[in-house]
Amino acid sequence: MSRILIVDDEASILKALQRLLRVAPCTYGNRRFTLEVHTATSPLHALELARHEEFDLFISDYRMPEMDGIEFLKHAKAVQPDAARLILSGYADLNALVRAVNEVGIDRFIGKPWNDYDLMSAIGQALAHRELLLENRQLADLVRVEMGDKTPEQVEAERLERLEPGITKVNWGPDGSVLLDEAGAD
Repeated sequence: MSRILIVDDEASILKALQRLLRVAPCTYGNRRFTLEVHTATSPLHALELARHEEFDLFISDYRMPEMDGIEFLKHAKAVQPDAARLILSGYADLNALVRAVNEVGIDRFIGKPWNDYDLMSAIGQALAHRELLLENRQLADLVRVEMGDKTPEQVEAERLERLEPGITKVNWGPDGSVLLDEAGAD
């Protein structure tokens, strides 16, 4: 199941996207994706969700109150760097598109109103690309272990760090004890 978080300040857009994603098939090549869709009308609320739940794909409107879609996706990328990212916008701003590609590494910029087929295709392609990147990382780690460049423990620590940033960091007290409260750390 692929988890998607859609952020748009217009509730009607979110409802339309939810309806579409519920009924339209999401495929790429011979791969079919089952989607679990979450929505937020506020990018700040969406970032809070991203801090507590893992998503495979973020879809964001470009123009929103609190922050624009590029800023939202930049923050979301910091929290979940392996998630795919799409911008959905009714504004064809070339500078915004260039900024989205350069700063956030979006997978696709989709215009509003969208074509259902193109949108579903872009979602399927983004999810398939994400899966391929994760698989390539796993294979590269296996090769590094085989070559002796990494230990299995290092690979596992990196995997855990990607899942829960900070989990592998230990804060030591001056007396050699482990500090559990970050406020007590340097």
